[in-house]
Amino acid sequence: MSLQNKLKMPSIFLGHGSPMNALEKNSFTEALTAFGKSLVKPKAILSISAHWVTEGNFITSSPKPKMIYDMFGFPEELYEVQYPAAGDPQLSQQIIEMLPELKIQKDNGDWGLDHGTWSMLLHLFPKADVPVLQLSLNENEKLEYFFSLGKKIAYLREQGVLILGTGNIVHNLRKIDWNTNANVMDWAAEFESEVLKAVADKNYEQLYKHYSELPHHQMAHPHIDHFLPLLVVLGSITSSDKLHYIYKGFQNASISMTSLHFE
Repeated sequence: MSLQNKLKMPSIFLGHGSPMNALEKNSFTEALTAFGKSLVKPKAILSISAHWVTEGNFITSSPKPKMIYDMFGFPEELYEVQYPAAGDPQLSQQIIEMLPELKIQKDNGDWGLDHGTWSMLLHLFPKADVPVLQLSLNENEKLEYFFSLGKKIAYLREQGVLILGTGNIVHNLRKIDWNTNANVMDWAAEFESEVLKAVADKNYEQLYKHYSELPHHQMAHPHIDHFLPLLVVLGSITSSDKLHYIYKGFQNASISMTSLHFE
């Protein structure tokens, strides 16, 4: 990022995959670490995680957001991970006031940082020295809404806030192969290829208005939650933003780890 543009922060989409990526050293986490070192330190991070789905719109508001260990059956050491980033109640309030049409409610400390967020930030900002907020995904809305949500929060980039979407371009736990390096399944590769082509061509409507026309979309996302953060990120970018890849690839055959940033 050039110095003259350092105030405007990028928008980032990360494929977060297994929570064990918080602890493991592999090609994906090494790419995250290297990318984190290239980033200008933001004023704050607004994360949109696939793991916070709510009825209505909520934003974290605690000055010290708690850790959410929203995963089961993993080694005990994963539940001992800490990412003690501060929150930013003033920024939460500003977002609520700037976007009254969204009727965003404060979470009042009920939520915090879930593994979709902290498992990634451990690699990007390991010192946990940047305030972090999470904005929920409203389960009552259609795909187009999430793209428009990105447009509404895009102004934050000019204020030094990094927008982070964390999900997966392909996410099918039913078809998972427990070998992390298993060959990607053909249907998963084809779906991701079509999505990335639409992103490269800036044909974003293909991903929310015509999502059901994408090949293997039901296999790629038995539940749509992990795709929604990508739509928010795409909505938050401008025509002058350039697409960059942080990582391309899969883990466990049916989980895309492909990660992008725009600046």
